[in-house]
Amino acid sequence: MGKITFYEDRGFQGRHYECSSDHSNLQTYFSRCNSIRVDSGSWMLYEQPNYQGNQYLLRRGEYPDYQQWMGLSDSIRSCRLIPHAGSHRIRLYEREEYRGQMVEITEDCPSVQDRFHLSEIDSLNVLEGSWVLYELPNYRGPQYLLRPGEYRRHLDWGAVNARVGSLRRVMDFY
Repeated sequence: MGKITFYEDRGFQGRHYECSSDHSNLQTYFSRCNSIRVDSGSWMLYEQPNYQGNQYLLRRGEYPDYQQWMGLSDSIRSCRLIPHAGSHRIRLYEREEYRGQMVEITEDCPSVQDRFHLSEIDSLNVLEGSWVLYELPNYRGPQYLLRPGEYRRHLDWGAVNARVGSLRRVMDFY
C-alpha cells in the first residue's frame, strides 16, 4: 500500500485529496496541484488523464510546490503507485523490434552513452522491477516509467524520440 496526498495550494494548503492506488483521472478531486505529501510508496504522476503527458517520479517526502518535483505546471491528472520489486533487470536494444546491439542492466546507469557508447535506444524489454528512463544523463529531462513488459519501439513508452540518457531502478518503497 502506498499513500499520497495532493493539495491545490502551495505549502500543503487548500482542498486536498488522499490516494492509495492507481488513479486514471484525478480531475474531479482537485483543479490544480501545487503541493504533494508522499507518506509511503513511490509514485509516477502524469500531467494528463489516463497516464499521459509529462511524467514525474515522486518518492516518500514532502513537495511544498510543483517546482520541487520538477513540474512544468500545476497540472496533475493521473497517478500510478509503483510496485516494489526485489530485483531489477532490463535489456536495451539499439534498434526497433529488439535489433542491433543489446545490453542488459541490473543497476542504475547515470549515462548510457558513457557506459555503453549507444546514442539511441529504440526498443527495450523490462524483465524485472520498475525503472525510470530519463532522456538526459544524470537523471535529468523528461521521465518515463517502465514497468515489466516489452517496448518494441520508443513510442511504446511514450517518447517522441529514441534518446535515452540515463536509467534508474525504482527501489524506494513504503
